[in-house]
Parts: sequence; structure tokens; C-alpha cells
Amino acid sequence: MAAPAPYNSQDIKRRMSGAVDALKHDFGGLRTGRASSSLLDPIHVDAYGASMPLSQVGTVSVPEPRMLQISVWDRGLVIAVEKAIHASNLGLTPQTEGQVIRLRMPDLTQDRRKELVKVAHQYAEKARVAVRNVRRDGMEQLKALEKAHAISEDEHKKKSEEVQKFTDDTVKEIDTTLKAKEAEIMQV
Repeated sequence: MAAPAPYNSQDIKRRMSGAVDALKHDFGGLRTGRASSSLLDPIHVDAYGASMPLSQVGTVSVPEPRMLQISVWDRGLVIAVEKAIHASNLGLTPQTEGQVIRLRMPDLTQDRRKELVKVAHQYAEKARVAVRNVRRDGMEQLKALEKAHAISEDEHKKKSEEVQKFTDDTVKEIDTTLKAKEAEIMQV
């Protein structure tokens, strides 16, 4: 029988904070009525025979709180960038002037804000599930180590409490991040 993998608290912390980072990235893509360059991160443009992220064909900036501006580097790609923006279903209408594309953020209706809050809750729940999975992995690892007599029962109990504390702290951070995003979305 193979020896169980050693317990690594840093790995568990890293994986849990990875779930929080993923949540923050997901939240960056939620449109709140305020312009954010991360809103365009998921958009890919068909350029030079390949699908490329928008950030690799132009510079995205935020000249005003409710406007995004894309300076396309290659004049031949302006139409491809416009098509990619339309295909993204973000509800943004590009206004083109030469190699500069402007995107004005439309006002959010109250119903749309409520929908966005529901999506934010789904993202947060996905992050909580990821954290609980990391917790489960850590607990199973500790159980296997105790069964193999690599750690004592007391050490198992102590390290289990440590994993639980990591879990509680991370879930608290997820909830705090969700509350902040919810407030940002519902801001009138």
C-alpha cells in the first residue's frame, strides 16, 4: 500500500484563496453600470487566422466612468473587433471613429440589477463549493495519515481544526466580497 501524501497546510490555503481569486475574476465580468476594462476580458477577436483576446489586438481604457475605449492597433481589425463585441451579448453598442471604438455603458434597470445580484450569488456559491471541496480533500488526507499511523490522533484533531479555520475564514471572505459586489450592483 502506498504511503498517503503528506499534509500541506500552505497548499490548502493556496487552493482556498484560488477560489476567492476566481470569484473576484467572475465578479469583474458582471456589468454594474460602471465601466471596467475587465468587462471585455472574455471577448475574443478573429484576427490573423486565430482567435485572440481583445487585449492582444488593442488597448482598452476607461476615459469616463460610463465609457470604455478600445484603440485597435491594426486598422484592418476594427471590423473584427466590432463583430466580436456584438457577438459577446454584453448589450454594448460600438461607436467607431477610425481605429478608436467607444462603448457607452447603458443604464441598468432595476430588474437587470436583480438578475445580476442572482448571478453574483451563483458565483459566490460556486466559490463556496470549491472551498468545501478543498476542505474535504484536506480532511480525507488527514484521516489517511492517521490511519497509516503517520500522525497521532491529537495531531489529526489539531490539523482538522486548522483546516476548518481556513475554511471559515475563506467563506467569510467570499461573503464579504459578495456583499460588496451586491452593494455595487444595486447602487442607483
